[in-house]
Amino acid sequence: MKHQTTVRIIRELMDQLDENRNVDAGVQYRLPTSDYTCPDLAAQEWAALFQQHPQVIGLSGDLPENGSYFTIDDFGIPVLATRSRDGRFRAFLNACRHRGARVAQEPKGKAGRFTCPFHNWTFANDGKLLAVPEADHFGPVDKACMGLVELPAAEKAGILFVHPKPDAELNVEGLLGSELLEELEDWNFADYVHVADLEIDMKLNWKLANDTFGETYHFPKLHKDTLGQLFYGNNLAYEEFGRNHRFVTASKLIDDLRELPEEEWTITPATFVLYYLFPNIQAVRNSNGLNMARIYPDPKNPHRSITRVAGYFTPEAMASYEKEKAANPDGSNLLKAEDLYSKSNDSTMIRTPESQVEAFSSTVSAEDYVMGEHQQIAATSGLLKHSIFGRNEAPLHHFHSSFRDALGRAPLETAS
Repeated sequence: MKHQTTVRIIRELMDQLDENRNVDAGVQYRLPTSDYTCPDLAAQEWAALFQQHPQVIGLSGDLPENGSYFTIDDFGIPVLATRSRDGRFRAFLNACRHRGARVAQEPKGKAGRFTCPFHNWTFANDGKLLAVPEADHFGPVDKACMGLVELPAAEKAGILFVHPKPDAELNVEGLLGSELLEELEDWNFADYVHVADLEIDMKLNWKLANDTFGETYHFPKLHKDTLGQLFYGNNLAYEEFGRNHRFVTASKLIDDLRELPEEEWTITPATFVLYYLFPNIQAVRNSNGLNMARIYPDPKNPHRSITRVAGYFTPEAMASYEKEKAANPDGSNLLKAEDLYSKSNDSTMIRTPESQVEAFSSTVSAEDYVMGEHQQIAATSGLLKHSIFGRNEAPLHHFHSSFRDALGRAPLETAS
C-alpha cells in the first residue's frame, strides 16, 4: 500500500473516532430473507459464481517450491494445483484421463509425478501423460493428447487464481482492476509463508457467513470480550474496486500514531486491512501476515456453508517466531492462541501460527457465525421477510448489489 494511501486512511479513521461517526453510505437497503434460503437462487449462485467464475484458491506460499502440489474440491471441481519444474503454477482436473479416478489423493505434498491408484497411469506435475502400464495390452494411446485436463490458472500479486472451465478466459486484471491489483502487489504476498489452517462448517447460508465481514457496528457489542478488546469498532475506511473492496478499521494502537509525524505512520498494527475479492474471499492483512477466508456454499443445502481459513506469516514474522522458539524453548514470549485478546498489543510477544488464525475460531466461528445461525433460523421461518442494511453498513450494500448484478437480478430496494 502506498504511504499516501496509508496516511489518508489513518487520517479518516482518526477523524471518525474523534467525531464519533462511521462511514455513511447515505441510504438504507432491505434484503429479502429468502435470499438466504431459496433453493433455486442457491442453485443459480452455485452455477454462476462458483462453477463458471474464476476462483481464488490460495497464495503462492501454498506452492512454496517446484514440485509442490495441493488438492481442493470446494466448488464442485476436483482441482490439482502444482508448481512444475519450471516454477510455473498450473491447475488441472484431478482426474485420470483413463477412467477419471483421482491421481492425487493427499491434500498437499511434493511430487514430480502422480500415479493413478486404479491402473497406475502416470502423469508429470506439468500434466503430461508419462506412462501407460501394459500399453501393448491396452492398445494405442496418443500420450501428447491424453495429459491431465488443464484449467486456466494465473499467479498474480502472490495470489493463485483458477477458472473451473477449461475453455474459459482468466483475466485477473479484468477481475480486480489495475488499481487494486497494483495495491495487492505492494504487499508482496508471494513471499508469505503458509502456517495454519482452520475449517468452519456451520448452519448458515454462505452469504450470511460473508456478511460477517461487512460492518464494524457490532464490534463493541458482540465482540466486547474478544476482538473488541483490540479494535474500537463502529468506524470504517472503505473503498470499492468494481465488485471488490477494501475495508479498514482502527485498532486501539492507532492512538500511538497521534504523537508521530505522518511519515512514520504504518497501516498495521494501527488497523487491520481487509480485502474482499468477489465472490467469496475475505483476506485480512495484519502486522504479522494475512488470513485468507474462502467461503463456500453447500450446493445441496442453502442452510449450510464451509469457510476455509489459511493463515500466512510474512518472512519477517516467520523469522521472529523461529528465532524466539529456538532461543526460549519454554515459549514465555510466544503469543499463545488463548492469550490473543489479552497480550497481542504487547510488542514483546511473538505471534505463533496458532494465534494467527485464532480470531477466526474464538470470534468469527464462536460469535459471528453463531449470530448467522440465528439469522438463518429466522429466515427459514418465513416470518421475518426482510433484513435491513444501515447507512453505516456500506460493505453489505456492496456484497448483495454485486451478487444481484452478477445474476441479472433487480437491485436492492431502499428501506422506507
